[in-house]
Amino acid sequence: MSIDAVRKSACANLIIALLSDVHGNLEALDACLKHAGANGAGRYAFLGDLVGYGADPQAVVDIVARYAAEGAVVVKGNHDDAVEKTPGYMNESVRAVIDWTRNTLSDEGKVFLSSLPLCIREGPICFVHASAASPKRWYYIDSPAAAHRSIDAAQTAYTFSGHVHDQQLYFQAVPGKTTVFRPVRGSPVPIGRHRRWLALVGSVGQPRDRNPEAAYAQFDTERERITFYRVPYDHVAAARKIRQAGLPASIAYRVEHGI
Repeated sequence: MSIDAVRKSACANLIIALLSDVHGNLEALDACLKHAGANGAGRYAFLGDLVGYGADPQAVVDIVARYAAEGAVVVKGNHDDAVEKTPGYMNESVRAVIDWTRNTLSDEGKVFLSSLPLCIREGPICFVHASAASPKRWYYIDSPAAAHRSIDAAQTAYTFSGHVHDQQLYFQAVPGKTTVFRPVRGSPVPIGRHRRWLALVGSVGQPRDRNPEAAYAQFDTERERITFYRVPYDHVAAARKIRQAGLPASIAYRVEHGI
């Protein structure tokens, strides 16, 4: 069976783990994968930014590539894209990490990142790192208006994204109006197809809400509900590895404190 056939058949009656912004944080990724498996995930979607910031880009890429070979969805994020060519908008510390990542990754790892699509649509779902309105421009979904544009461009019942490092849920109750909802961790939210939804699933490897716990979500395709999770992991060890690699101390501090 081809990967496309696996994807289409797997989209029904499954719990899909939605993981974004791993950012080279192996400890956080391992914790989320373990949590997802223990909570019924039958499929996985990685919503971009596998690398950047963290000290284990190669290990993270290897793991995600293995999941991709087994039918997982993987889309490209702006940090993955920057491995090919560092954009001018990135600040000095981020550019330093990207340069280090580029020199650390294997040729196979770099090819894997460069080959990733910006957006994948499967039936009622659109998977994209940033905005479906213009995936290559890396627009942030930081308002109902921005969410509205992405939802309209996706033309699907569900749009799952990352990039913002926060967990939020937007929905269109009536045409032309998009509303934001702040989910409660661990509490399933019904998201029926009679509305259109956009979920920001949070960051596995670098949350920014002053909580260092890893963030991801699960979508139950049969029951049509989404649950947002926070997962404790050894963030102190992850930060220590960043310092040991000679990367900017400010990035290690962010991992330790969730900022």
